[in-house]
Amino acid sequence: MKSGLIKFLLLALTLLSGRLSFGQTPNTPFVKKVTDTAKVFALDDLQMMVFRYHPIIRQAALLSESAKANVLQSLGYFDPTLKAGFSNKFFGNTEYYNKWNSELKIPLWLAGADLKLGYDRNVGTYINPENRTGGQGLTAIGISIPLGQGLLIDARRNTLRQSKLMVQYAEADQLKQINSVWYGIVKDYWNWYYAHKQFELINEGLELAQRRFRALSTQTLMGDKPGIDSVEAKITVQERIIQKEKSAIELQNARLVLSNHLWNDEGQPLELPVDALPQYTAEAIGKPSPLLLDTLLGQAANQHPELLKLRSKGEQLEIEKSYRQEMLKPKLNVIGNLISNRTGFNSNVPGYYDFNWSNYKFGIEFAFPLFLRAERGKLRAVKIKQQELDYDIQQYGREIKNNVITAYNDLSAYAAQLAVQIKSIENQQILVDGENQKFTLGESTLFLINSRETKLIDMKIKQESMIAGYQKAMAELYYKAGTKETRL
Repeated sequence: MKSGLIKFLLLALTLLSGRLSFGQTPNTPFVKKVTDTAKVFALDDLQMMVFRYHPIIRQAALLSESAKANVLQSLGYFDPTLKAGFSNKFFGNTEYYNKWNSELKIPLWLAGADLKLGYDRNVGTYINPENRTGGQGLTAIGISIPLGQGLLIDARRNTLRQSKLMVQYAEADQLKQINSVWYGIVKDYWNWYYAHKQFELINEGLELAQRRFRALSTQTLMGDKPGIDSVEAKITVQERIIQKEKSAIELQNARLVLSNHLWNDEGQPLELPVDALPQYTAEAIGKPSPLLLDTLLGQAANQHPELLKLRSKGEQLEIEKSYRQEMLKPKLNVIGNLISNRTGFNSNVPGYYDFNWSNYKFGIEFAFPLFLRAERGKLRAVKIKQQELDYDIQQYGREIKNNVITAYNDLSAYAAQLAVQIKSIENQQILVDGENQKFTLGESTLFLINSRETKLIDMKIKQESMIAGYQKAMAELYYKAGTKETRL
């Protein structure tokens, strides 16, 4: 009677196991043993989508555009300027004055000079004699040249030169932001990879436990195995169902996190398909070459965005220093104009009022602060900023170098650990196979099989965790070197 009851309970557990395993298995293609290459979502595919459509990457591209707009704005200081003015007063049948003044000023890059073309017509009863021109007016062509302050560099040339350097600064800052965004995305990709592999291994362990339970239940009903083995096998199935549900949630969350970075060309968010598979990575695992470290160190020293930004800032300060030194000179501006009141220049006969060295306007402007305290203070402030910048370059250069070496050491450690882990898994598989053979011969217990099998699954999961860690360490190595590339 007791034996019959046990057989009935085992049969019920078997049927229930089939129902539970069917109901608890998520409807997902990740359980397929054969990889469908059409569904593989490789890191290169992700990189292509991110650099084309990611909003933050697009936003970073605006930095250089903004800097170029500042250059265009600075070029505006060299735009020709046309101005004109007219005024007229007529009262009591008397024309007091009739004035027309116009000028075209063309700033010249060389020597900070200004080329001027003008036409003035000032007539009337009460016009100041020194400004009276006669009915034909006066035409003038001249130039204003700073012989002292502003000869080598002035405010407008200083602004333009620094704005051009700001383009380099913005491009370096753009690269820095892109590298940071891409590094975070790569980590999310490998987190998804690990979550998928973990789910896959736990699911395989569940299927193995279910097959063993069904086999043991049949053997128990036939009287070949004790009933306690079937109960223990059922408990193992239930434990792995719980693990599978937990890993399924982790996979779903990892997929959602990675989907944050997927956008189309119209700026609409995309979702990573449920049937997408991460790329195969076994061939990519290996100890990094010392040549890679030397290459990345050289690249970091020459092209790291942070150092490029600091060097660009240094060039700006050097221009600002030259400008402030120029401001220590006295102002000495020379203004000269040739003038004429002729309206036609087709005649070969020179006129008395033609353009010649006898008809001119000339002037000199001079100014010089006696103590120069304002300009000396500004120059000193620039020199202090240069010293601070030199210290920053030294410190950042050392930190970047050490960060690259640290990331390389982490990568090497992952490679060494993975090599040992692969051998350990091979040995553990031998133990599991041997324990199964002993159990078939009646020389082992189900507890030992489950224990060794669970440890094997845990070791495989750990291996995938180490693979994901290796890939993230690789991404960190390139990120610390200041490049968005994942391979050189």
